[in-house]
Amino acid sequence: MKKILTIALLTCMAVGAQAEEKNDSAQSNKPVFTIIKQIPITSVKDQNRSGTCWDYSTISFFEAEILKATGKTYDLCESFVANKTYMERAIQVVRYHGDCQFSQGGSAEDVLATMKTWGICPEDAMPFPGSLYGDSLNNFNEFFSLLEPYVAAVAKSTAKKISNQWKPGLQGILDAYLGKCPEKFMYEGKEYTPKSFCASLGLNLDDYVSITSYTHHPFYTGFAVEVQDNWRFPLSYNLPLDEMMQVIDNAVDKGYTIAWGGDVSEDGFTRQGLAYAIDGKATQSLRGSDMARWLKLSATVKRDIIDSLGCKVPEVVPTQEMRQERFDNWELTDDHGMLIYGVAKDQNGKEYYLVKNSWGETGEYKGTWYMTKAFIAANTMDFLVNKNAIPKDIRKKLGI
Repeated sequence: MKKILTIALLTCMAVGAQAEEKNDSAQSNKPVFTIIKQIPITSVKDQNRSGTCWDYSTISFFEAEILKATGKTYDLCESFVANKTYMERAIQVVRYHGDCQFSQGGSAEDVLATMKTWGICPEDAMPFPGSLYGDSLNNFNEFFSLLEPYVAAVAKSTAKKISNQWKPGLQGILDAYLGKCPEKFMYEGKEYTPKSFCASLGLNLDDYVSITSYTHHPFYTGFAVEVQDNWRFPLSYNLPLDEMMQVIDNAVDKGYTIAWGGDVSEDGFTRQGLAYAIDGKATQSLRGSDMARWLKLSATVKRDIIDSLGCKVPEVVPTQEMRQERFDNWELTDDHGMLIYGVAKDQNGKEYYLVKNSWGETGEYKGTWYMTKAFIAANTMDFLVNKNAIPKDIRKKLGI
């Protein structure tokens, strides 16, 4: 019995030592950041349980553009954009007889197109998100459980002719959950329409262009990136990978933010505010492990390895070929929109972008993610940027 107790005690001590070693390793490898460039932005918002990252990130982008142009801080209304966008997307789905996707997702172009066509209003000109149905933030679960089958029923109708009454019906659902878009409102003692308010913000909406980087279309031409949420089919300028990254770096250096869309489903994107382009093979080799290949490891094991290595985790060197292969085999997806607004470096000299998220003040850095340049290069789908932020030689190649 005494021997058993001794073994048990030694086992507990060993486990404790391993846990302490793991914790010490994680702490010693935790990145310590030095800010190189930080562009003024508006406060972090929370999209909560809604697929509206495209809306929140791009509204944040335009708020930063206004702040840069005028020095004024605005809180623009995401619900206004969502209300207009979902109606326009539903109209397209019906025109295609349901042979395209209706969903919560979207792109930066949806915000730009809404502002050009309908204008915009401040946040308090419409009900606060979630308030109409007794929630404190957006919750689209019930909302879209009504909206999606409604649109599908019209789009897949077997009638030879449909009436236009489906539009007022759909508008009623949109207004019930998002609030009615105002025709007029007061702001700082002055009456505006959404269009006149948008015109007062100091923006030239023709200044904004989308950038991407793939080889299945010629470089220095425009094409509509082939993803379902790009349903308006706006053209993105196609640049070689190194020049795409030059645009981001030049924009940040000149004080411009970037409305970024890309893939955050990768193992290296942590919920604590970090993102690395993990090199699975090198990571396993570094640990002296004979475990199965990285892709076969459980999510928990991968997370433990990443946490213990911290800023020393090996990263892949993204290439043009790698991006194309991942896009073509569905690994590189457009699952999230965020706002790039600065650059920092860690204690080892590695550079990261400061990226504003729309999940509230979550994570280690209160709503900001530090994403390595390798992660951004590998996982960018496309991004919206002010054309004046693009280096002159690249603008010349694009003819803008």
